[in-house]
Amino acid sequence: MPYLFFDVDFREVFRDGTFAPFSRASLSPIAMACLRLVTFLPELLLSVPFFFRRIADSTLFDAALPYFAMSASASGIARGVLGEDDVLFGGTMRRVCFTLVLALAVTACGSYDSAHLALGAAAPEFSLPGVDGKTHALKDYADSRVLAVVFTGNSCPASQRAEARIRKLHDDYRNQGVAVVAINPNAPAAMQLSDLGYSDVGESLDDMKVRAAHRRLDYPYLSDGQNQSVTKQFGVVSTPHVFVFDQARTLRYQGRIDDGRDAGGSADARNAIDALLAGRTVATARTRAEGCPVKAVPPPAASQPAASTDPITVEMASADDLRKLRQNGTGKLLLINFWATWCAPCASEFPDLEDTWRMYKDRHLEFVTVSVNDPEERPAVIEFLKTHKASHRNLLFATSDVYGLQAAFDPKMPAPVPFTLLLAPNGDVVYQELGELDRMKLRRAILANLPEDPKYPGLREYWSQP
Repeated sequence: MPYLFFDVDFREVFRDGTFAPFSRASLSPIAMACLRLVTFLPELLLSVPFFFRRIADSTLFDAALPYFAMSASASGIARGVLGEDDVLFGGTMRRVCFTLVLALAVTACGSYDSAHLALGAAAPEFSLPGVDGKTHALKDYADSRVLAVVFTGNSCPASQRAEARIRKLHDDYRNQGVAVVAINPNAPAAMQLSDLGYSDVGESLDDMKVRAAHRRLDYPYLSDGQNQSVTKQFGVVSTPHVFVFDQARTLRYQGRIDDGRDAGGSADARNAIDALLAGRTVATARTRAEGCPVKAVPPPAASQPAASTDPITVEMASADDLRKLRQNGTGKLLLINFWATWCAPCASEFPDLEDTWRMYKDRHLEFVTVSVNDPEERPAVIEFLKTHKASHRNLLFATSDVYGLQAAFDPKMPAPVPFTLLLAPNGDVVYQELGELDRMKLRRAILANLPEDPKYPGLREYWSQP
């Protein structure tokens, strides 16, 4: 079945960010994107000519023709498939039908802002557990002149970048009758290891406590991840997103915290708070919040990710192999773990190492395990690695000269295992630990040394802070 591609001139259809036949109706980017998809509906219908003949009386396809600026060749194909009489309909019916298509598109796709709590709405009630071990409710902040509710999370790099600004809002206004409350909307059950490439922890309440303690967050940080009822009432779809309420708990501002610039930018939430404290109308009551999509509670029958089918292999490592390993010729950050099957701490920490690798492997982290077992114990080594689905590179000492092979890797290497180290692309040691590792320290060291993501500048500095 042939596919037909129409030559559509969107400059005629979308003028100045609006839809030309409805030039006063400003559409959100998501609605615009959905509408663009609708413009390809004729192509879809033409790919099933028999079906389209059955619904030709609806004039769905032809109604769009005046606005799609199709090329002569596409028009010729359309007439060849449908016939002249099927293609040409009255102008009035065309416009009526296309209006219906537009309405269906915008209704189905929805405007970005339509789902959010409306300006002028009352603050939704909430009662949520916090990292301080207490339950926090809306009524607890009744005496505050202004209430700022910020939806944020642990794993989103945009939220991490906003963390200092949330703290500054809390510190600057806490003595002026302003309450700043952070709510994590993400469902812990929805998180996969691959979702944690920018984080040291997940999104559970326990994870939030770890983050709050490490970053010394002293503002209320609450979890709505169990059923996301509060998140749904606010209509939050991404983080970070702030809602500012006046003393009557009427919504006066919603959107971004600011434009993300350290200086000279637009401090939108701060401007809204200042206006409310001064009894003025908020000049800019709505801005677009951009960040990471909220992780929704998965349905009960949601399928789990398929188990890895990657092969588990073991290479016999000579002294030369170990010298090359120490030099780190991967061009990436390299995590190396020396271990043995008879070492209890090695077995205890191995799952954490595997999880850590799976979290960051898509961000240029390589992982190599080196077993100091005797070469004759190779079957036991392979069995252990299969148990943990260790599909990365795995080495086994090629001889029983353990101390000689360790010295070949690095004369300063300690003899006991487990021994874990992290090498920069140039071979510098950026982290090492003898004995069972501290997984939080390791993950933060990895995050502080991974390549900077141009979409989220400043993350290496964020993770380098003690």
